Amino acid sequence: MDVQTDEDEHSIEMHLPYIAKVMEEYGAILAPYLADPHNLVVISSDFCHWGLRFRYTWRDSSRGPIYQSIEWLDKLGMDIIEKMEPRSFTDYLNKYGNTICGRHPIGVLLQAISKLQSQSNAPRMSLKFLKYAQSSQCVSSHDSSVSYASASLVIE
Repeated sequence: MDVQTDEDEHSIEMHLPYIAKVMEEYGAILAPYLADPHNLVVISSDFCHWGLRFRYTWRDSSRGPIYQSIEWLDKLGMDIIEKMEPRSFTDYLNKYGNTICGRHPIGVLLQAISKLQSQSNAPRMSLKFLKYAQSSQCVSSHDSSVSYASASLVIE
């Protein structure tokens, strides 16, 4: 949207609770499909898109070179996702603004897991990240990188 439209709109913070509620509803709708052993669910997402060309240059210099700061940020998000707590993931995104492309599908997955876990006959579930990589190791503000991560959710 253009700047004028953006300024005329209410703050995004007013919209986020609605979006979170919608993700919760989608999670409830999709939970039975997730629990069905006949289904395979694939959620695809890159992780951090870092650099001026992505308009995202968050850095914690106490973490070392830029690429290590990016890895710390991504792994913090991955650890939160592994805990399968949708609210914590939303808080993480709000705090750091990490440019995870699939943050919404991940949010829906976490809501579906939460819905399943709330049932009296809840299946055992474990979510574990298996691989992490960056397209390049950024050391200056002129560099850019995209992070990639893969995970597996096992429902018993």
